[in-house]
Amino acid sequence: MNENLRMGCGLSKAHSKPEVLVSHRNARLTIHGRRLIVDRHKSGWPQAHIAAAMGVSRKCVKTWLTRYENEGDTGLITRSSRPHSMPTKTSDEVEQKVLAARAEHREGQDVLGPKVAVPARTVSRILRRHQVPYLRDRDPITGEVIRSSKQTAVRYERDRPGELVHMDVKKIGRIPDGGGWRLHGRGVARDRKNGPGYDFVHSMVDDHSRLAYSEVLPDEKGVSCAGFLERAIDYFASHGITRIERLMTDNALAYRKSLRTVCTEHGIVQKFIKPHCPWQNGKVERLNRTLASEWAYRQVFTTNADRVAALAPWVHYYNTERRHSALGGQPPISRLQPT
Repeated sequence: MNENLRMGCGLSKAHSKPEVLVSHRNARLTIHGRRLIVDRHKSGWPQAHIAAAMGVSRKCVKTWLTRYENEGDTGLITRSSRPHSMPTKTSDEVEQKVLAARAEHREGQDVLGPKVAVPARTVSRILRRHQVPYLRDRDPITGEVIRSSKQTAVRYERDRPGELVHMDVKKIGRIPDGGGWRLHGRGVARDRKNGPGYDFVHSMVDDHSRLAYSEVLPDEKGVSCAGFLERAIDYFASHGITRIERLMTDNALAYRKSLRTVCTEHGIVQKFIKPHCPWQNGKVERLNRTLASEWAYRQVFTTNADRVAALAPWVHYYNTERRHSALGGQPPISRLQPT
């Protein structure tokens, strides 16, 4: 393709991608305004008068007239502002390395960056440049795009560990012996009436440090919730959070009645979110989603016991090694004093 044909098709000299034939949102002139400049100049208007009438500078008028004189109508087409050469551009080899690491590990830029020795921001730009879907939109096992999620711009963080903790329960289906549909596919017949039932993942997370503790229990009754809270308090104390001031939960009946005694014994003030507003308990809700994507459904388990046994090691990894974007790429343990 020669140069004149390339420019006539709206392609720049720097690369062969098609140009969008509209101006950016802050541009004074579209291609029609540029043609109007040319027409008025042909009619004998002085360049200063054209500039005043169009609301642009004299230099702008001169630029478009010069391009029209040199290139004709194709000179009025919007071109890319991308430079002809980019010496610091990330090489194709590095980009392919990042894309391969994303496909293999299915992690965000904060985790992939150290693995591929590329800054996290560069990893993010590479993923967006290649239109790689966000992790939140993909199935954690297959990687297929399944949904999009909402975000909120309202964020907060308590000043010290233990000032506020969040508590919640995540209900997940048990895995039948030999594996479930994720292993054998949707076509396998399932006993919906007498199936394996459900597990209840109880979790508590510290608002400041994001230190988390989770257990799999057979139900979400008051006795189970109270027992979990006692063990979670001990776990937090073993990691340096010896005083919990406030506990935030949803409005489940088990939380309103059964936790009262435990909170009174430990001097904890109970707080409840507004009904039907789960985002107010967002930090533990986000932990629930991370548990689902990185523990419960990240790999295929053949028995439910195998998955339950994998929870405690994953929680340890989450607290001591997993990079957390809200903590500047550091794990929760980095915000706690050594014990």
